[in-house]
Amino acid sequence: MTDMTLTNSGPGVFRRIWDLMGRRPELFTLALVILTVIGVAIANPDFLAVNNLFDILRASVVRGIFAMGVLAVLAAGGIDVSFTAIAAFVMYALTMLVTNVFPGMPIWVILPLAAAGGAAFGVVNGLLVHALRTPSLIVTIGTQYFIRSFLLTFIGTALFMNIPAAMDGFGKASLITWHGTNGVISTLPATVLVLVAAAFATWFILERTLMGRAIFAAGGNPGIAERLGFNLFYVRLFVFGWAGLLAGVAGIVHVASNRLANPFDLAGMELEIIAAVVLGGAKITGGSGTVVGTLLGVVLITLVSNVLVFIGIPSTLQLAIIGAFILLAGTIFALRNRA
Repeated sequence: MTDMTLTNSGPGVFRRIWDLMGRRPELFTLALVILTVIGVAIANPDFLAVNNLFDILRASVVRGIFAMGVLAVLAAGGIDVSFTAIAAFVMYALTMLVTNVFPGMPIWVILPLAAAGGAAFGVVNGLLVHALRTPSLIVTIGTQYFIRSFLLTFIGTALFMNIPAAMDGFGKASLITWHGTNGVISTLPATVLVLVAAAFATWFILERTLMGRAIFAAGGNPGIAERLGFNLFYVRLFVFGWAGLLAGVAGIVHVASNRLANPFDLAGMELEIIAAVVLGGAKITGGSGTVVGTLLGVVLITLVSNVLVFIGIPSTLQLAIIGAFILLAGTIFALRNRA
């Protein structure tokens, strides 16, 4: 009787876990994060030092802000790859403006200006996607190339190291200062608060507003969404505007954190940000996604990109490992959907 009970209960437990992952795919991402942390910690216990944990959070801030905007676009059934170009343009232009024209501008004015500038670019993306009836991937590739070409033509590859005092001070501000036993001083940067604000705002929009319902409905089935009375034009303007807004903010956070304005510093991050959102459980075809899952995806990508050197894995294999995670997650999600 005991053997039969164990035999019957075993599959039930696995089935419940399988069903739970189907309902909450971010749990699978959480499992990958935990396994990665355990593996790295076993290979190198120094990984769990506070300064390393702070470094992971610091490296996740800009990625996370970008990912919040990408999540909204993916949930609505679109793809945006222009956000890094928008961030580069806004951060460089605003840094030059503040330095040369308004040197005393405070950070609480700079960040809203960056948000407005980024949102303007995003709204243009939304207008083009709606007007041209062209896949958003094609449109945003075009706008990305246009912005990058403009920067290359009129700015070149010049670095701007003398950033405004307000940006420099914001980048140096810390929430927590940790004094280790070995004399190492670690700080948790105040820029983490920007990610917290972006994540909360995105969660509130997607989960607590009518626009959030419209976004998921448009991503799930645009035809049905229109029949239900949702205006797809406004949805597209909003999600691309939101992605652009957060891109502008991320650009300023990047400059403040690195104390350097480089117009091509963020190039190439597009695929890893999209990968983080997909690893968090969002479907590339739209209609799903959560803020918690996206943040977990960002942490996973950051772990792979920043800490695998602790166990002797060369940086050349980082993309391969991220690709393996994406394939594994995609397979699990696909199998669950067929069940």
